[in-house]
Amino acid sequence: SAGNAQTLFRGAQRQAGCSVPWPSHPRRPPPLRPVASCELRHSSPASPRWGRDIQLPPRMPFGCIGLRDEKNYNSLSDIMDKYEIGQLLRAKEFCEICVARERQTDRLYICKKFLKKDGRKVRRAAKNEILILKMVSHPNILQLIDTFETRKEFYIIQELATGGDVFDWILDQGYYTEKDASNVIRQVLEALAYLHNLHIVHRNLKLENLMYYNQNNRSKVVLRDFYLSRLENGAITEPCGTPEYLAPEVVARQRYGRPVDCWAVGVIMFILLSGNPPFYDDTDDENTDSHNRRIFRKILAGDYSFDSPYWDDISTAAKKLVSRLMEVDQDQRITAQEALGHIWISGNIASEKNLKEGVCAQIEKNFAKAKWRKAIRITTFMQRLRATDVSGRLPVTPRSSMSVAHEVTIEAPRPAERLEVLCPPPEQEEQQQTMTEGATEKEE
Repeated sequence: SAGNAQTLFRGAQRQAGCSVPWPSHPRRPPPLRPVASCELRHSSPASPRWGRDIQLPPRMPFGCIGLRDEKNYNSLSDIMDKYEIGQLLRAKEFCEICVARERQTDRLYICKKFLKKDGRKVRRAAKNEILILKMVSHPNILQLIDTFETRKEFYIIQELATGGDVFDWILDQGYYTEKDASNVIRQVLEALAYLHNLHIVHRNLKLENLMYYNQNNRSKVVLRDFYLSRLENGAITEPCGTPEYLAPEVVARQRYGRPVDCWAVGVIMFILLSGNPPFYDDTDDENTDSHNRRIFRKILAGDYSFDSPYWDDISTAAKKLVSRLMEVDQDQRITAQEALGHIWISGNIASEKNLKEGVCAQIEKNFAKAKWRKAIRITTFMQRLRATDVSGRLPVTPRSSMSVAHEVTIEAPRPAERLEVLCPPPEQEEQQQTMTEGATEKEE
């Protein structure tokens, strides 16, 4: 009780030989009251409040809340003072691609323009590509030259590759052999092994993203388009890429990583050696969902074969490497570094027999019609950069034959969705098709 406490207090005072008056009532802290933001901002940095000192932010204009410093954006004049931006070469899903001339040196580069107004995916793709390109430096990767960010756009300036894509190169050659294909795959694997050592997953490897650096016959092959690339700092689950190049673990919506790139190299190698994609749909069904489901079932089962006569002249070592790269089990799949040591890559056993007639015929049949890619957004290349115009204008010259390229990003599934939605069993698909046909007949 209070009386007993006071008696003990007095006894302790007498023993200590001192006298301090007993407080008439306990001291209570002053009641808390709300403090206006302006009062906090304009108080001294060591104002005692609620019994302790509070560190306050620097004084700011009234009504402003400074969570971070104001971002310094580039102005459009910053870019135009340094580069002359030329005509549009092509439009892709995330960006527009133009050629740029550096005013001081007259050197030509590729300029990618990402419009922020096109949404969060575009902004994320631009930031992602800038992040990855700043990390890498390899002879077989188009190097980053410059970046700009205005309030409305991201600009990425990269090295310019003028040799055309691998498709064009094969069609233009008078003589094409298994050894030529081995040389292409070796350079892709070297770039890939470098990326994988940095724990970077490209996620969008395909033939259309392989280009020759210049028009020399022995030019190097370079990789491009890193906006879907990811750092493998954890398990990746978001499915993305081009459907025919997707690895089984991506189709099955499992966790995945660097092995998906090795699978894509296997698909590329398959096409380079035979002119045919390993997974295709022969039906004339224009329903893209049905087309994709049939392709995905084949990918999940690893349902491909080395058909005659297209593979009759291909070496056994080449077929074995394709099989190792396209192993359905990602844990058993060969790595890029291991593939570089394979005898078909490092040895001298790749055949030098001319494959041009058979491969080119199949490439023109399969890829000119783009039948196996009909589920993909297709962009026509109206013009191809080839050589510098004497007048000083940026070099954009039309080609007699058009090339096509495509991009696709598969949306990440909602948690409730399952693999059956992507790839339902055949009987369910037939039932859905019957219901659709019945509904169509009713409407008619």
